[in-house]
Amino acid sequence: MFSTRLLKQASYSRVMIQIQVAGMKNFQPPPDYSHIQLPEKPKLQFKDKVPTYPSNLKPPKMSKRLTFMRGPEPIHTEFIHKQYGIVALCGGRLHSGHIEMIRMTINRKMDPSKMFAVWRIDSPWQPLTRKGQGKRMGGGKGAIDHYVVPIKAGRVIVELGGKCEFEQAFPFLKEVAHILPFKAKATSYELMEAEKIEQQRLKNANINPYTAEYVIRNNMGGCHTWISPIDKKWYFKYV
Repeated sequence: MFSTRLLKQASYSRVMIQIQVAGMKNFQPPPDYSHIQLPEKPKLQFKDKVPTYPSNLKPPKMSKRLTFMRGPEPIHTEFIHKQYGIVALCGGRLHSGHIEMIRMTINRKMDPSKMFAVWRIDSPWQPLTRKGQGKRMGGGKGAIDHYVVPIKAGRVIVELGGKCEFEQAFPFLKEVAHILPFKAKATSYELMEAEKIEQQRLKNANINPYTAEYVIRNNMGGCHTWISPIDKKWYFKYV
């Protein structure tokens, strides 16, 4: 009898301890997308694999022109719609297969009723030549094999916007960025601005005077004899 009474008191006290208390909730209001106008054609458009030339003009050939891929991008480095996109982290080339992969992946996984995507690159225009297998050296330049578009570091490749948040677009933008033949990242306008502020803060907080730029400009250790002319211009930032 005594043990039963103790068990009842213990169970009653346990129930009394588990009391839920309601607190103040502070939910942020949803973002306002009323100012965004979706275009008539929200999906990425098809790009020609080969540039069009007049009928009386033979398609010209070109050398490699590695300068088209080296260094930072001078123009297309900002988002026009100030939302989301894919940005190249180093130089490289995109041919028609890469461009078609970007177009099909984004068009398949985006919601055209809420999102839109726009290209920020040109159609393939630089010709690359190749000789047939088994041919001997010499005999002039080979025939045109395919066309590419050169990309520099910091170039915005594709831009995505609409009435959506970054968490909705990040998965398939990241998937596309990882398949590209060079390093790229899926980012947003806010993240890019935060990175610029952080880079400037680190630059101002650096107390070490011997930076790569200082060492190369002053030819410390005779580095001009073994570094490349590209490093003398960009200070090991762009390869």
